Amino acid sequence: MAGQNLTGLARIHAALFHSLRGFRATWRHEEAFRQEVYLFVVAGPLGLWLGETGVEKALLVGSLILVMIVELLNTGIEIVVDRISFERHELSGRAKDVGSAAVLSSLALAGLVWGLILWPRLAAA
Repeated sequence: MAGQNLTGLARIHAALFHSLRGFRATWRHEEAFRQEVYLFVVAGPLGLWLGETGVEKALLVGSLILVMIVELLNTGIEIVVDRISFERHELSGRAKDVGSAAVLSSLALAGLVWGLILWPRLAAA
């Protein structure tokens, strides 16, 4: 790969621009990622406001960031599978299904975190 011999600040600089290109491509081509970013834009500040301790704030916001991270990884899996072939294959379908299951699991985790932190306050009100 081009640039694999970079070191130090040049490597960090190159990695930053590769990552930004990945964010841009995912934003442009993945509706699910855009929806998760919109959710984060609304719920992220809400999590900082609703969390009473630093740990609660980190869990509320971090669980949302985790959803976006898993979506990025799932998108990478889908891109690689589609790059190999658009032909239907059991293993290709399974890879995409497993990636989708990972996204669903991260969403369930975020819901659990938010519920466990906020439910006691709502029940006491």
